[in-house]
Amino acid sequence: MAITDQVEQLVETAIEALGYELVGVEYIQGGSDPILRIYIDAEQGIGIEDCERVSHQVSGILDVEEPIRSAYLLEVSSPGFDRPLFKAKDFERFVGAEAKITLKLPVDGRRNFRGVLQGFEDGEILIEVDGEVYALPLSKLAKARLVA
Repeated sequence: MAITDQVEQLVETAIEALGYELVGVEYIQGGSDPILRIYIDAEQGIGIEDCERVSHQVSGILDVEEPIRSAYLLEVSSPGFDRPLFKAKDFERFVGAEAKITLKLPVDGRRNFRGVLQGFEDGEILIEVDGEVYALPLSKLAKARLVA
């Protein structure tokens, strides 16, 4: 199981118990220490105090469970205007919004797509690019963000 999936399973309930939504988790390797970034959201928006509160709660869980055995930096952040998209529900929620999608492996000879989200069906992200709708497997997703 990927580190991001493990972290998500470990912290989602605790984040929801604090009154926040877990948007997604990124694990970025490179540089001196990897970065574990946890995105949270709430109806009223997210401030620095919210990030600190969640960081304190999840750092205790991660210290005990140790899904990452080496040193890393923990960041808790709001999704911002260029919100990252991780799950099927994200692609359904933002139908009609412009997004940039990068895949791990090419579909129709390309890895990068920028267009209007059309939804999510049968494990695939639907995105319209220049009048053509592409079905991109969620399993091949490297990263996706709304275009601010």
